[in-house]
Amino acid sequence: MRTAFFAAASVGAMILLSHGFAVKAAEIKIIAAGPLTAAFNELGPQFERDTGHKLVTRLAATSVVKREIDAGDTFDLAISSTSGIDDWIKEGKIVAATRAAVAYAGLGVGVRAGALKPDIGSVEASKRALLKAKSVAHGAESASAASFKGLLERLGIAEEMKPKLKPMGLGAHYKSVASGDVEIVVAVVPGIVAAPGVELVGPFPSELQTYISFTAGVSTGAKEPEAAQALIKFLASPAAVAVIKAKGMEPGTP
Repeated sequence: MRTAFFAAASVGAMILLSHGFAVKAAEIKIIAAGPLTAAFNELGPQFERDTGHKLVTRLAATSVVKREIDAGDTFDLAISSTSGIDDWIKEGKIVAATRAAVAYAGLGVGVRAGALKPDIGSVEASKRALLKAKSVAHGAESASAASFKGLLERLGIAEEMKPKLKPMGLGAHYKSVASGDVEIVVAVVPGIVAAPGVELVGPFPSELQTYISFTAGVSTGAKEPEAAQALIKFLASPAAVAVIKAKGMEPGTP
């Protein structure tokens, strides 16, 4: 899926300078992890209006982002799992000095809009809710897949849950729950919050969480490195942080 954010208008030089952004408009090519979709849908147009820059954003599952960058796909800015960004820095694909923590999120449960919400308020309640569910959708290649597997192992129900699990591609696991084909979905909280027809039950208790963190970095081959760094600064601004929180994430690192 390719999402492009188009600039609505330019603003005066005084506004640009007050935010510390470059005056020259640029097209910034971004590769970003899927859980950031909702935040980018709101923040992208804001950034474009404030700067005159245009964002061309590729949003995909974390593993897909990794494959594309490893295969040599060109980009200005990557926002992906922290481990992935760190690996690309070691490989010389991302400028180490531009590395910046953006946000982190935990795993949660979602149900079809209007459906009865199970109790996941404690470790035991979460265990009961998962065992009671007839079917559980989750991302097949998302960063949350490994986290969910670890959660099931910590609960001691990994084998019991295998027949119920429905791994699916990006977006398909949410659609399956919204349509009623699958009972619940387990994914990162911002993904559930953004999914049409799906309601967030809540995050799993902290004892079960493995938080997924997302970090930004500018490509060593970036055509627009200054504009990319301006976007990183924007994502740390108070206005952006408020949106990040509203979309089910926390700024910085866990």
